[in-house]
Amino acid sequence: MKKTNIAIFVSGGGTNCENLIKYFSGSDHIASTLVLSNRADAYGLVRAERLGVPTVVVNKAQLNDPDFMLPLLREYGVGFIVLAGFLPLVPDFLIEAFPRRMVNLHPALLPKYGGKGMWGHHVHEAVKAAGETETGMTVHYVSSVCDGGEIIAQYRVALSPDDTVDDIAEKEHQLEMQYFPTIVEKVILENR
Repeated sequence: MKKTNIAIFVSGGGTNCENLIKYFSGSDHIASTLVLSNRADAYGLVRAERLGVPTVVVNKAQLNDPDFMLPLLREYGVGFIVLAGFLPLVPDFLIEAFPRRMVNLHPALLPKYGGKGMWGHHVHEAVKAAGETETGMTVHYVSSVCDGGEIIAQYRVALSPDDTVDDIAEKEHQLEMQYFPTIVEKVILENR
């Protein structure tokens, strides 16, 4: 059975991107073949290059152009897309081209704390402000509704009233490091 090539889309630091690349580096079934970013200064690109994975930076017009994006993804043989801290909305033509083959990681327990503007520290600040006793991560299929796709998996962690926003972010990030690669792997293998 041939490998499924994945593209990882990032906008920032890329810790999940690096974790995915390392996790799949020895896989017989899945290969990280491209890291794509909407920001030339995304540190995720540096992480990918250090691990020998090709990188591409796209601007807004390119991201939204099927005549640019689809040939690019074909060039790298991409069969599955992982959004790992990718902030722009994904255009509908990409969602249609990768049905049930595109997932997103969200740093909260959706449907709470999702939607436009809810990313990174904004999410953790909202969790803290609401006095939540737990938070977690959600992996979901990408749909045309921001953070609205079908939920695949959620993992939870307890919060203390003394937790700062940074504590909340760290607790949630530990869940991402532990579970995200295995969820991606499971989804890819089940949908082959």
